[in-house]
Amino acid sequence: MPTPNPAFVPPAVHTTRPDIRGTFGTAASTHWIATATAQSVLERGGNAFDAATAGAFVLQVVEPHLNGPGGDLTAVFATATNPTPTVLVGQGPAPEGATPEHYRAEGLDLVPGSGALAAAVPGAVDAWLLLLRDHGTWELADVIAPAVGYARDGHPVTPAVVRTITTVQGLFEEHWPTSATQWLPGGTVPVPGDLVRNEALASVFDRLVAAGDGAGSRSARIDAARTEWAEGFVAESIDRFVREPHRHSSGTDHAGVLRASDLAAFRASYEPATTAEFRGCTIAKTGPWGQGPALLQTLRLLEPLDDAMLDPSTELGAHTIAEAQKLALADREAFYGDGDVPLDVLLSDAYTDERRALIGDRASAELRPGTVAGVEHAIPPVRTPDEAVRLGTAAAQGVGEPTVRVTPVEDRGEPFVAPDGETRGDTVHIDVVDRWGNIVSATPSGGWLQSSPTIPELGFCLGTRLQMTWLEEGTASTLRPGERPRTTLTPTLVLRDRAPVLALGSPGGDQQDQWQLLFLLRWIVGGYSPQQAIDAPAMHTTSFPGSFWPRTWEPAGIVVEDRLGDEVIAGLEARGHVVTRAGDWALGRLTCVTRDPETGVLGAAANSRGAQGYAAGR
Repeated sequence: MPTPNPAFVPPAVHTTRPDIRGTFGTAASTHWIATATAQSVLERGGNAFDAATAGAFVLQVVEPHLNGPGGDLTAVFATATNPTPTVLVGQGPAPEGATPEHYRAEGLDLVPGSGALAAAVPGAVDAWLLLLRDHGTWELADVIAPAVGYARDGHPVTPAVVRTITTVQGLFEEHWPTSATQWLPGGTVPVPGDLVRNEALASVFDRLVAAGDGAGSRSARIDAARTEWAEGFVAESIDRFVREPHRHSSGTDHAGVLRASDLAAFRASYEPATTAEFRGCTIAKTGPWGQGPALLQTLRLLEPLDDAMLDPSTELGAHTIAEAQKLALADREAFYGDGDVPLDVLLSDAYTDERRALIGDRASAELRPGTVAGVEHAIPPVRTPDEAVRLGTAAAQGVGEPTVRVTPVEDRGEPFVAPDGETRGDTVHIDVVDRWGNIVSATPSGGWLQSSPTIPELGFCLGTRLQMTWLEEGTASTLRPGERPRTTLTPTLVLRDRAPVLALGSPGGDQQDQWQLLFLLRWIVGGYSPQQAIDAPAMHTTSFPGSFWPRTWEPAGIVVEDRLGDEVIAGLEARGHVVTRAGDWALGRLTCVTRDPETGVLGAAANSRGAQGYAAGR
């Protein structure tokens, strides 16, 4: 067990779940069925990549409100033979027809939060197949069999899925009849525990496997499935379906611009991880086409501070952490995207020292990005939810009277879903480590059942990642055909002495890295066990422009779990933070797996919030 740091509030003696330990293999995910599936693959001789892929396809079936085949994926992994962290890029780009001019011609000033106009090229399925081909050992038919079974034979639907379907029932019945057919069987919302089936999706998986019949090798069979996905019946069905106008979160009807040619042009890929050092650890993230480097910037800001300033459970620590996050997230808005991002400067000592000096005793209510010589970007309009409604922007269009429009200022792990399908805080997560030392952290998302109308012959819908781009020219994340939208998906790999020791992640949109930061501080500095770090009270700032439609912010906003304590919360308010109490157990859905390279002991932990995540292993 780690030794608690006396500078931190002591961790809870009793945890909500055990710290799983073993030597054979461990898995953790946001749904117990996916965790059990992954562990069952390990038990039958598969490696971490076989197990993660099998679990991920199951997540597409059992958490359809949080991810699907039409969505996207990022992962960070290392292999037993090469501990260098590598990023799996399953984030598809904007379609060729997705230009700001097209959206403005459609009467839009923002990319909608639901509907096919928000769809990037789906990347998740191809990414998993690429990882399986190159680093797995199992046949695709065996890996995907559990997902086929749960789709065809049914799985007990969770309360969270039922809540989501209930919220968008009217949208489905009035505007998205194909979604009503799939998700309102018999014309009614399912009851938690009902067996929910998706025969169309099971058939899609079967056809991908069948595409490899007759191929001469395992790799060729997987490649045949990838080709069938990108160039065959899936791409053709998507192309046909999105040409029909349908209701978007803007309250208006539009056709999509995604075409079969866009799918044919995309293949998932690998790239080196972006890394930074913190207190003897190497933290590995995606590049700045994701939000991951903002976590690295935050850690660099906090690194030299006294340990007592890094404890999220105290007034001083919570304040300091929130102020550091605001600075990093302001830089995210100013600099991050799929173009040329000056990460070497943003992570440099001189720049970090200059930015750290901005952390004061009071809560900042300003958006304060830094400046980098030779780099000029426009900052898009920054609006509070009230301003968005008052100005008549997309936040209030077509969804009833503005006075009844409820726009939340935070994501709580389970998504916020509006009746028009607008969603924030989406995502699932899975981590796996095996006895050989293969380790993977993956965050799939998008293609939620409430994203856009279900494509009937496929049984799934498209994602909405393009809502994270701007239509204004000159920003770092302006919508540009062929470029990746700046995703919020941000898995983490941690190394010590160049050996992987932890895979970590969480759903939660803009909050994913904020909650992971709390874990890393408590685990690396505070001496908490993984489960203690997951259980500890959480918080996050909302004082930055959100990545999700309608792209608003709350100046000086901070969201806290009530377990942080009345005294700490009052202290934050006295410092000028605008505090939202979220409840005792409301923020975050973290999972992780661990590995001790010296002893070979493996571990896993999962969040109990929402009563759905689970860890397993032996």
